[in-house]
Amino acid sequence: ILTSFLSVFTWRYLIGRILTRELYQTHTHPGQLKHTCVTFLQVGRLIIGHHGIMSTPAISCVIRKYKAIGGIVLTASHNPGGPHGDFGIKFNTANGGPAKEAVSSKIFLISRTIEEFAICPGLKVDLTTLGRQTFDLENKFKPFTVEIVDSVESYANLLRNIFDFAALKELLSGDHRIKIRLDAMHGVAGPYVRKILCEELGCPANSAINCVPMDDFGGQHPDPHPTYATDLTDSMRDGQYDFGAAFDADGDRNMILGKHGFFVTPSDSVAVIANNIFCIPYFQHTGVRGFARSMPTSAALDRVAKATKIELYETPTGWKFFGNLMDAGMLSLCGEESFGTGGDHIREKDGLWAVLAWLSILASRRQSVEDIVKDHWLKYGRNYFTRYDYEDVDIDAACEMMEDLEMMIADKSFVRQRFAVEDKIYQVEKADNFEYTDPADSTISRNQGLRIIFSDGSRIIYRLSGTGRSGATVRIYIDSYEKELIFEDTQVENLLFLSVIQLLSICITLEFAADRSKDRQQVCLSENTSAWR
Repeated sequence: ILTSFLSVFTWRYLIGRILTRELYQTHTHPGQLKHTCVTFLQVGRLIIGHHGIMSTPAISCVIRKYKAIGGIVLTASHNPGGPHGDFGIKFNTANGGPAKEAVSSKIFLISRTIEEFAICPGLKVDLTTLGRQTFDLENKFKPFTVEIVDSVESYANLLRNIFDFAALKELLSGDHRIKIRLDAMHGVAGPYVRKILCEELGCPANSAINCVPMDDFGGQHPDPHPTYATDLTDSMRDGQYDFGAAFDADGDRNMILGKHGFFVTPSDSVAVIANNIFCIPYFQHTGVRGFARSMPTSAALDRVAKATKIELYETPTGWKFFGNLMDAGMLSLCGEESFGTGGDHIREKDGLWAVLAWLSILASRRQSVEDIVKDHWLKYGRNYFTRYDYEDVDIDAACEMMEDLEMMIADKSFVRQRFAVEDKIYQVEKADNFEYTDPADSTISRNQGLRIIFSDGSRIIYRLSGTGRSGATVRIYIDSYEKELIFEDTQVENLLFLSVIQLLSICITLEFAADRSKDRQQVCLSENTSAWR
């Protein structure tokens, strides 16, 4: 696969990060720079994070800082770690973001034609020492250079130019400081949290937990979600902490909690940041070019965009779509329902950036997380949001289900149908298979998910996803908008809206697919509850 990357580009140098020590000993440690050493044939300089660790946001930062042509990220992301867990190879291009589909497709095609590759069994790289190491290899660049860099400092310096660190330090360590709790879940975010939040902004060292990166994430599932970040959620319940946050394995996703574990949905999080965006000095200087969300994400951000007269873009799932808009100067802030939030400072979602954005809002408004969110609901209404995941589904059954659903909603008679749920009427206003035309370059992305949109703005979304280890994942998103009943019990509201699906006779098809799964269903509720069932 790495050979395929090099067949697409001839690079001056590239940025690399490999998550686990064991993997480094397979690829870049003494005597065994095996399969990656083919990169040396066309690369003159390789930049690696100290001890082989960089967060995904830091990778994007360093690619852009050093003007590299690209970077290779080997990571478990939010999936299980260790030698038997999920493991992925991701390629980021010169803008610091994920490669576009045209590039990744070309890489895949070339990977099928590889006949041989060279190895350098005697090459020894010291990952523990900062600075440059040179090697005499049989390639076009003499000498070949490996540079070990402090990615934490590079990334921290970027954030210093975005946020008011003096105001944040006063919030976190001044006379009227708030108490916070941060959980790095034994992923790569730990060193960044300690350096920036503890050492620089003055949080007590015990504010940050699980900050030592581990190959297996300490046996945890490093997903910033109430189901998995139990160390954080348990510590927040008694009210001793005013603010809490968790990060995933590679540091690009985040979960925000308020006092007593008040849960901020990712969809609400990006909407609240958008509504308070000028609390962040960076945007005071640059202005705001646009907002964006992935199509399955709730429409909470849309209402802020409408009120502020800022352009709103609805994209397919995948950060590369946001990056393209940012490169075109059209986008400043974006988010996904899967706990990803970010700005145009890099081309990846950024967990620590989102946390500092929230702390900037707290410093400016001097309200609690819960009060800020509830004020937002009073102004804009509330989107009750739920996601159901059917994992490891038989791929043929999943595809058949999606085809049946698409046929049903494509029927002209489906639009304008009315469904009574308790005392509320849902009328179908639009139903389609989402298609996206990128306003930056006019590329078209089809078949991005089935949408049923109701006249009040509520939605049901069906989407196939494939980031697991086997089979397919069917995701169902339910986005129910309320202007009046904004403080009602979330689970009751979502169960009522779920009955719309039952009225559409969709559950019969869904059960057909679910029988072929591991019978696991993830529920992301809009307040302090989540469950597997």
